[in-house]
Amino acid sequence: MSETAGPTEQHISTTAIPDLQEKVLQAIKTVYDPEIPVDIYELGLIYEINVYPVNNVYVQMTLTSPSCPSAESIPGEVEQKLKAIEGVNDVKVELTFDPPYSQDMMSEAAKLELGFL
Repeated sequence: MSETAGPTEQHISTTAIPDLQEKVLQAIKTVYDPEIPVDIYELGLIYEINVYPVNNVYVQMTLTSPSCPSAESIPGEVEQKLKAIEGVNDVKVELTFDPPYSQDMMSEAAKLELGFL
């Protein structure tokens, strides 16, 4: 199953139990950029989430800029929160800057929260 959402065309696919996919998504939504009061999913920093049949989780994400002061902490926090989910076997978080992040990737909720709408 795959879904696309918002202007970032975030890709979520899974052949595992839908409950695990939802737990992964909810865990990601608890991670915030320390300088921005919006979770990283709504900011558009998550490019891809895959939950594989053996409950391995792959996340491809970016940061607001390559020189982001939280470059080491945010991906590590994502990995830590996903590994804490019961049933998750292994987690891989890949950081990419292709395509480069832009404010257009934010959800409408994030833009509203930050005063861009």
